[in-house]
This record gives sequence, C-alpha cells and structure tokens, in this order.
Amino acid sequence: MKRLIERSRSVGEVLRWVTQNPGKVSASHYPIALHKLGQLLQQQPGPPVGAGDGRGPAGQVLEQPEFHVLCQAIVSGCAKFDNFSIVNCLYAAAALGLPGESPLVRVLEDESRSRLGRFNQKDVSMVFSSEANNKALEAIFSSQLFYENRQERFIRSMAEWLPRKAENLTPYTMALIAKYVARHRLREPRLLDTIANFLLKRGEQLDSKVIQKLVFPFSRMNYRPSNHGELFPKLEAILEQKAGSSPLATVNILMSMFQLSHFPQTVLHQVFSPGFITNVMSSPYALIVRRYLSLLDAAVELEFREYSGPRLDPRYRVLMFEHALTADEANRKYSYKGLVAEALRQLVGEECYRQDEVLPPGYCTDFLLWINRSGTVLPLSRVPAASRAPPATSPVTMSLRSSVLALTSDLQDFAPVVLSVNDKWHYCQNSDILVGSRAMRDRHLRLLGYCLVQLPYTELEKVSGIEEA
Repeated sequence: MKRLIERSRSVGEVLRWVTQNPGKVSASHYPIALHKLGQLLQQQPGPPVGAGDGRGPAGQVLEQPEFHVLCQAIVSGCAKFDNFSIVNCLYAAAALGLPGESPLVRVLEDESRSRLGRFNQKDVSMVFSSEANNKALEAIFSSQLFYENRQERFIRSMAEWLPRKAENLTPYTMALIAKYVARHRLREPRLLDTIANFLLKRGEQLDSKVIQKLVFPFSRMNYRPSNHGELFPKLEAILEQKAGSSPLATVNILMSMFQLSHFPQTVLHQVFSPGFITNVMSSPYALIVRRYLSLLDAAVELEFREYSGPRLDPRYRVLMFEHALTADEANRKYSYKGLVAEALRQLVGEECYRQDEVLPPGYCTDFLLWINRSGTVLPLSRVPAASRAPPATSPVTMSLRSSVLALTSDLQDFAPVVLSVNDKWHYCQNSDILVGSRAMRDRHLRLLGYCLVQLPYTELEKVSGIEEA
C-alpha cells in the first residue's frame, strides 16, 4: 500500500487507494497519503497549498467526498495510532493547508498534547511547528517536563517560523517563550529579535510586569536586539509613564538595560526620587528593591558618570549579593572551583588568597589575590591594610569612588587580582559569551581597580590532574 500511494500520479488515485481498501490501510499509511496529496497539489497551477480560501486545486480537494472519508478514518482511529503516525499526520495536515478549526486538525492537536510527555525532541518540534498557535505554544511552554529540559533543536526550528506568526500570539504566550529561552540561556538571535519586535509593536498596551519578562532574555543573553535603536527609547517612554505602577518590575527592566550598557536618564530621575523610594520602602518587596537600587546606583557611579540627577540615599544602600549566587551554589558539584582552590592551595598557600570574598557593591568573587610589581603573590599579612579591598560589611557608608582611589593609590607596588572561574552556566548555551549579569560584574570589578584573570571551563575541562591545574 505504501508503494501504491507513493507512486500515485493524481490526487484522485491517492484517495481511491486509501478509501477503497480500508482493510489494507494501517496508521502509518495516513501521513504518507496526506504528504503525497500535498506534493501533488504543489505541482498543480493555482493558489499555493495552504491558501485556505477554497480556491483552486487545494480547495477542490478539501471538498471531495473521498477526502472527507480519509479525514474521518484518521479522526476515528488516531487514539490508537503510534506517536510517529500522529506527529506526521499533523505535520502533513499543516503542510496541506487544512484550517486549524477543521475536525481533523483539532483531534490531532488534542491527541498530540495528551502525549507530550512521551514525545521525543523531533516529535515535539514537528508538532509545534505544525500548530504554532497560542493554544499549542502555551501548552508546550507551560509543560513542566518541557520547561525543565533544553530543547535546542526545537528552538532553532521555532526561530524559523515564529517571526511569521508572532503577531497572532498573546503577550502571555510570548512571555512563556521568553522565560524558557532565558532559563536555558539560548542565545538564538532570530528568536530574540522576534521577541523584541513584538515588544516594540505591543509595548504600549502591556503592563510593566509583562514587559520585564520580555526584556529579561536580552540581558540574560547579553544581546542587544537588532531594533534596540527604536526599542530602548520606547521602553524609556513607557517606563516614564508606568514607573510607579509596579516598582519591582520597573527596577528589573532598568537592571536589564544597565546590563546592556544602556542608561535611561529620565527614568533614573524617577526611581531615585524621594516619592519612589518612600513607596518601595513601605512595600513587601522592599529588601529586593533596595538590593537592585543599590546596584543600579553603583552602576551609575561607575559607568554613567555624566549623570547629574538624584541618587540613592546612603541610608538605603545594601549589598546586592551577600554570598555566592543561587545558581553557583546549586551547581557546586559541577564547578571547577574546587579544583582551582586545591591547585592554588598547593601553589601559593592558603595564606595568599581569599575565597568567596564579597566586594562592594555586592559581587562574590571566586578568589582574591594580591601581587607585587615583580609578579609575586603576597601573603595577605604583607598587604598594607589601607591597600586591601574595602570591607563589604559596611555598604551604608562606603563610597565607590573613594574605594577606587583606595585600590589604585598604591598600584605601583600592589595589584589586587580577582581569579574568576567561569563555569558552563556563566555562558550562553554553546557560546563563549558571558551572560549579562556576569559581564556587568566583570566590567564593574575592572572599573573598581581589580585585575581580572578569567579561567573558562573550556580550558579547565582539558586539565588532567592537580599538577596540570
């Protein structure tokens, strides 16, 4: 039967083989028949397959009684089909141009969603490139099984067709996609640009909480979208209007823009204003906002020196982070940090470095060392107290500019060195580009006067044994 269908020379011949020999047709034959119909229709003149308006050869096929018999056979039997047949029927139906509201497509979609947990990655990609509507995408990106696993092939496939269909998606669905892309550090420019274009077109109708979800992937992946020249000014205008409606979302959006080295001055005037500060300090999320505002204030001092507006009151300054990041703690067993620590201990001795030192404005460093002019690593006891890193325990009174002066005043004799172990999760997936938060941390440490020595996991994974380390 498979050979007969594949050798058919006309639409009518395909339909006759399938509908007049029901006893010889198995589940695997239906997607073959649908695919063959699509191929034959592509060879006929008239509107392309998928036009969906009932004109030309495609529309004529959809009206044929034999085609309805074929569809009904699939609808009746698809619950018993194997996964491969379900997926290929749906994919072929989409290629054939069947409308989404047709009984065949609806039944195939419902059956596919009920089997998501049993589909492999290729099946998932085929199903959702066939459906690509709000209901389908919302279903997959809401699936915990899918969300917890990285589906790079599917994302690459989706980057091909999502730009054409993005206008019909809801902000909720696009936010789910953005959340997934950010979680798995998938730096797919076409997909990120699609999110950016969606945000540019729809931003004024969105509330700040949705905007922060759509903006976050850009900073997470350290990626300036291709439309940033239009998008960033528009986001500034929106934030000016909505800054007070959701203070935490506003600060999150600002943090994303800062990580991409964009500093919206007018919005900063608002978030550092007494009214905004008073509002957030009386809210349930006061501490987290204080942490972000403290880091934003430090970033202004280090990177936006021409800013002359209000700043964060020193009374409200706190450390952004007081210890290692959650991701670093969770992935400790996969980190090369332990290997480097043991190598350092044997090489220079424990008295010559500090591990997990938190430096203002709240950056946790892997290893901190001091080196003199001749390149010797010094024991901490020999480093003058005035030249050591400023204590991170008193951020209320610390001034970053004075910290920079303290660090650089004796640089002729001493140089503080931060040894940075960059593990796999510090980079975008399959990339040598650091995630945005890590990149900003490095910029700030350099501006504070530290020398950075990067130890990327790609080099460390080549090391064999402690001697090589």
